[in-house]
Amino acid sequence: MARITLQNTITLALSVTDRHKTADWFADMLGFEVMFHADEAGWSEVRTNTDGVTIGLGEHTKAAPGNCVPVFGVADIDSARAALEQASVRFDGPTDVIDGMVKTATFYDPDGNALMLAQDLTSRATS
Repeated sequence: MARITLQNTITLALSVTDRHKTADWFADMLGFEVMFHADEAGWSEVRTNTDGVTIGLGEHTKAAPGNCVPVFGVADIDSARAALEQASVRFDGPTDVIDGMVKTATFYDPDGNALMLAQDLTSRATS
């Protein structure tokens, strides 16, 4: 059975219609810290009060309430993906790359729930 090594991070990805407004809501209502807005990628992140747990906000014209995708941080997405594929884990297309930011790959559990691997390509990856 394939087993990959995860980092001590998890991002819960939510589909929202206005990332800036939602990030501010999390800050105002729950005391979370807005980490950044990546407008070119349609993505924002807020840091929760739990170490290693962030909430990612993916902007869409129509949100998908109830749709939460756990995003697991890995140091090397290519080797992690290869190990899972060798165990017949199904992926949703190729690994996506946003240069200088992140590499992501969506995969599915046995019930078809979406999960994601992410490799941080920013300078934050080493901190």
